[in-house]
Amino acid sequence: LCVPNDENEFTSPSQKEIERIMGENLHGKDLNASKVLAFQSKAPDPPELNSWRELSLFHSGYPQPMGFQNPLKVVYSHSKTPSTKSSSRYIPQAPDRILDAPDILDDYYLNLVDWNANNILAVALNDALYLWNATTGTIERLFTLEGNDYICSVSWMTDGATHLAVGNSLGSVQLWDCTTMKSVRKMAGHSARVSSLCWNSYVVTSGARSGVINHYDVRQRDYQVATVSGGHTQEVCGLKWSPDGKYLASGGNDNMLCVWPVAGGEKHSQPQPLYSFSAHQAAVKALSWCPWQPNILASGGGTADRTIRFWNCNTGVCLNTLDTKSQVCSLQWSSTYKELVSGHGFSNHQITIWRYPALSKVAELTGHTARVLHLAMSPDGSTILSAGADETLRLWKCFMPDPTKKKEPTEVKVENSIFRRGIR
Repeated sequence: LCVPNDENEFTSPSQKEIERIMGENLHGKDLNASKVLAFQSKAPDPPELNSWRELSLFHSGYPQPMGFQNPLKVVYSHSKTPSTKSSSRYIPQAPDRILDAPDILDDYYLNLVDWNANNILAVALNDALYLWNATTGTIERLFTLEGNDYICSVSWMTDGATHLAVGNSLGSVQLWDCTTMKSVRKMAGHSARVSSLCWNSYVVTSGARSGVINHYDVRQRDYQVATVSGGHTQEVCGLKWSPDGKYLASGGNDNMLCVWPVAGGEKHSQPQPLYSFSAHQAAVKALSWCPWQPNILASGGGTADRTIRFWNCNTGVCLNTLDTKSQVCSLQWSSTYKELVSGHGFSNHQITIWRYPALSKVAELTGHTARVLHLAMSPDGSTILSAGADETLRLWKCFMPDPTKKKEPTEVKVENSIFRRGIR
């Protein structure tokens, strides 16, 4: 039996039923009961991500939302949420590189690493001095001391020079030209080991276990131009000139922090300290001057103290005190993000990055299994090096200019270090 339709064509009931079923399958509704391009209500929201049916694929190969047999049934638009740049930068929690440093002395009072403007790292391993070129990866042994002598301190001459000062356990300071790999001169003057060194232009300043500070002008035949003996009664384990050369900071095992003004027209300090601070309750080894505020000094105390103190050396005022809850072994400023890095001892042996002047914790880096004795900053300011009593050197890329694009390494590169002197 056939009946006429609206166009006076004859169709059978079975054909109409087939058209209705096809319309519902293709469009989700009976086309005979609806108008073309009729929008009656807003399309329903898309299904949640967790409602995607496992292994249920449509012709296109994409997962099909649960609850719908045909993905064309629900038509919707989705606007991508505008991405917002994170206010905190990416800081890798693993070192970029680990170098083996066998026989590095686990002595809180020594200063055994320094990184110069030419990207050369000097590292003292007991009686031997090694130079690592961080640009090329090459390593050379500069010298080895004889007998029972050992290296106590190292410091590069400033302004990109290739001269290195080395203090030893017998009380002398050696000056080496690292271009020719030769010793330039040997300067005596201390009766005990030289545990700290720093430069102010052509004058190298040395601090000894006796508490005496000497100033050597390396240009002169009579090199010892000044001696300071009234500031400390025990070992001078921290020594740093301010970036502008106006002040010398010295820290001692007598828990004292002294600030010495530069002598008028000279590069060495006056014989009397401008300030003598006794706020720390343990040895003061960790010292670092702020690069962008050269009158600001950060000092850190040992196990019985555990604090970092910030001093305005123009006024002698302690600006702030930070309780780190662990031994402070070393400090380094970062100019890139205006932060302070601290290396610690018991109990976590961690490296902590602090935002300045808020003193909020930015990151904590762990991995050393013994105290972090020394810190050094790369000349480009991107990488901090930590030297631990666990006989490893670790390089952390914490201050990259665009760290948001930096991906965390899948594995740490443990190198067959040039400092290695045997199979371990």
